[in-house]
Amino acid sequence: MELQQVVLVNENDEAVGAMEKMEAHRKALLHRAFSVFVFNSKGEMLLQQRAAHKYHSPGLWTNACCSHPQPGEETAAAAKRRLQEEMGFVIPVLKIFDFIYKAAFDNGLTEYEFDHVFAGEYEGPVLFNADEVQDICFKTMPEISNSLQTHPQKYTAWFHLAFPRIEKWWGERYNKHVA
Repeated sequence: MELQQVVLVNENDEAVGAMEKMEAHRKALLHRAFSVFVFNSKGEMLLQQRAAHKYHSPGLWTNACCSHPQPGEETAAAAKRRLQEEMGFVIPVLKIFDFIYKAAFDNGLTEYEFDHVFAGEYEGPVLFNADEVQDICFKTMPEISNSLQTHPQKYTAWFHLAFPRIEKWWGERYNKHVA
């Protein structure tokens, strides 16, 4: 099995090197990542529950998919590739925003990521990869917002940070569609 490399970056998202993924997480080095948020035509967001054996945040709910581009791989292309690998479909994705976050986990690993956030729309079957995903569901933005407040421990660290911005973006976009 080939070890996955991540792109090490500075706070301006300029590549400064590459490193094996787990080593970058052990050393808490800033690296490039992406998160993909998917919505259906009713304005509901696709959530995934991470598989129980994931190296961090197992069993927690989060956005449709997230991962890291490989060295030399364009970030939007990586997002589409990973969406296919995790959820079984590919859609056009639009870059919405990016942010940096750092979250330490009980297992000694730290996510320190420059996260590129993409969004897209999808109608159809979700044939998720059971090695990556334990379960899926579609929820409305108010349902997610309420659940984040009442059960924050059920969601990943990055989802807590990205959701308010994606909620604002989707609200502006969705309201234009129904106006």
